[in-house]
Amino acid sequence: MTRVLVLNGPNLGSLGRREPELYGGRTLAEVDTDLRERAAAMGIDIRTEQRNSEGELIDLIEAETGHSDALVINPGAFSHTSVALLDALRAFPGVVVEIHLTNTFQRESYRKVMLTAEAADSVILGLGVSGYAVALEAATRMVRERRELNQ
Repeated sequence: MTRVLVLNGPNLGSLGRREPELYGGRTLAEVDTDLRERAAAMGIDIRTEQRNSEGELIDLIEAETGHSDALVINPGAFSHTSVALLDALRAFPGVVVEIHLTNTFQRESYRKVMLTAEAADSVILGLGVSGYAVALEAATRMVRERRELNQ
């Protein structure tokens, strides 16, 4: 069975309340529920976590190494600032899919630099919360393709 860790970075616990005109009205709890239902239908073991601390996100990635086949991560603002998170993602041996709810290239200039994306196998931008389902399906497909190549 494929196991996927879904990580959400800083301020994503405020989804539904924080700038709904940008991020939509759905809460992270609702997004997690939808993802768990989709994962169950796909036969995927999923774990979802949200942390505002860079170090705690890194600890989760390191702890999941060898346990999860893929990582779906919305690093939030850390995407633009964190070499430490980039290094942790590079060390993760599985598939990495990075997601952002908005198209960061249509926003402030500092959001156009995405350090963590350098470690991602795929980056999904601008689909809102529906991007999580796309990311989950893409990560699962990439895991399957890697397994087929290694057989």
